[in-house]
Amino acid sequence: MAVNQDRVSRILAVLSHPLRREILENLSEKGELSFTDLMNSLGVDTGKLSFHIRNLTAFLEQTPTGRYRLSKIGEHAISLIKDLEAWSVEAAVAGKASSLPLATIRRRVYAFVIDLALILAITVLLTLPDAVALLTAGNGFQININVIVFLTLALFWLYSTLLEGFAGQSLGKRIVGLKVVRTDGKRLSYDQLAVRNFGKAFLLPFDLLFGLRLKPKDERFIRYFDKFAGTTVIDLRL
Repeated sequence: MAVNQDRVSRILAVLSHPLRREILENLSEKGELSFTDLMNSLGVDTGKLSFHIRNLTAFLEQTPTGRYRLSKIGEHAISLIKDLEAWSVEAAVAGKASSLPLATIRRRVYAFVIDLALILAITVLLTLPDAVALLTAGNGFQININVIVFLTLALFWLYSTLLEGFAGQSLGKRIVGLKVVRTDGKRLSYDQLAVRNFGKAFLLPFDLLFGLRLKPKDERFIRYFDKFAGTTVIDLRL
């Protein structure tokens, strides 16, 4: 079925007014509101509110008592509004990415140390019960150090990928004020972040050695896997 582009344009035109979006968001939050409730909440007069409600006819319905609530179309419109708000934030960050300064090696090291310390603490908590059990059994401390190292690195890779995929920031980066972004300004994907963090977690000496050789040619890349994944780190506090 062909999409009626004129109808799509009319819907977007209706939602383009901020007061109409506020009406829908108020109803989404409160469920049902009377005309007077909406007028007091929005701080507008009767004529202005009546005009915008008429424009929102398809998005609203009235209860038997005359109160307003969202129709099915209105509920879909709220989802669209929330998506647009999220996209606007991402667009703003992407727009800033080219103008914000790149993170220095020192600040990236600070964030790395914070994250690694956190993961080491988690690894200790995970392995401590086994260590205590071995000691109380009289077998001494025989936990394989290779297992601890691998568990730490695997958790570090998973932790970095998930948090940076969700918000572009691990805990360490949030504390230091850094953010991972794509060099092309588009939205980060978990696939990209899994690649960039694989180098950081499992191949760091190689990652840094080859990355620092790239740095004189392109300041965006300190690690090779950043270039491979098409990502870099910016400083939000400068």
